[in-house]
Amino acid sequence: MDNFLLIQLVTLVFVVSFCLSAIIWCTRRYQMSYIDRRADLGAVQSAHSAPTSRLGGVAIVAALSLGSFLTTGDFGDATSLLLLCLAPLFAGGLWEDIGKGVSPRRRMALAALSTLLAVAAFGVWVDRVGVPVADWALGFAPVGIAFTIFAVVGVTNAFNLIDGINGLSMSVSIMVATALGYVAAAHGVPELAQASALVIGALGGFLLINYPFGKVFLGDAGAYSVGFILACLAVALMHFAPDVSPAAVLLIFFWPVADTVLAIYRRRVRGRPSDKPDRLHFHQLMMRALEISLVGRRRRALANPLATAFIVPMAAAPMLAGVVLSDSNAWAFAALFVFAVLFFLAYNLGIRWARSRPNRSATARG
Repeated sequence: MDNFLLIQLVTLVFVVSFCLSAIIWCTRRYQMSYIDRRADLGAVQSAHSAPTSRLGGVAIVAALSLGSFLTTGDFGDATSLLLLCLAPLFAGGLWEDIGKGVSPRRRMALAALSTLLAVAAFGVWVDRVGVPVADWALGFAPVGIAFTIFAVVGVTNAFNLIDGINGLSMSVSIMVATALGYVAAAHGVPELAQASALVIGALGGFLLINYPFGKVFLGDAGAYSVGFILACLAVALMHFAPDVSPAAVLLIFFWPVADTVLAIYRRRVRGRPSDKPDRLHFHQLMMRALEISLVGRRRRALANPLATAFIVPMAAAPMLAGVVLSDSNAWAFAALFVFAVLFFLAYNLGIRWARSRPNRSATARG
């Protein structure tokens, strides 16, 4: 695709996403009269104080669908096909967003179904992770496909888990798409770079409404859809650019993956189901720390977006390392280890600090 046409298309996708998000915000009272999400405010992981529309994913997916429809040739066909594969997962997330109730396990099953459809449609799956024995096993299609489903579902869920404060999931997603696009362009896969640009446009339009004050939420449909699309782009990148380091790709996805792995470990240690929500994600600790030490306990509307501003540079650091080390698997693995240690130490320091405060029972409850 010509660069000028790509810029026009990305701009159009951005504008459509912004306008649809604005319409969702302006019609929120009408929506909320039909959608019962009042229980959200009492949810253990809630970081907001007023019922809010969770239909942001509709704006993003609609903008991407329009962009793929207006794109001709193989690129347009591929993006349209990926969105068709997304349909089961998007529908399940949307059903949850309108208050009908879909269990986390069923949403994960829908994510697995969408991933299987994408593998069947494109004939692409993860066949290497940079470890010789594992790469040998992944060479067998059933093993590779099973691992791909596991990985994509995990990443998809990870983006939903970090969607707890205004702008965080969107900011991280935009940075991930940017990093994937840059690596794709640098390694001779311009189609994936163009797809990343479309995703950035759709996410950027919504971000203007979502951040800093959370006028519209991303919702499960949006969080799962964005995570799924980005994970599929990463799988395609590793397939079409065999010199790209798998560890570097994991560095690009480090923040949501690290937060999810830590959440599973934390819940298992505490004897809780791994899919049971809590209030101990990194972004929740950051928000409460800002409430306690900087902005005041009753100013969550300020602490919420401010927490995102503090976390974004932390999330960007491993992504930058992934871009720089995209052709060096050994160094990327080393960087992955370093960032994992730093993340774990920072989290534990945050937990200890929270427990040392006078309101320990309020800040460390999970």
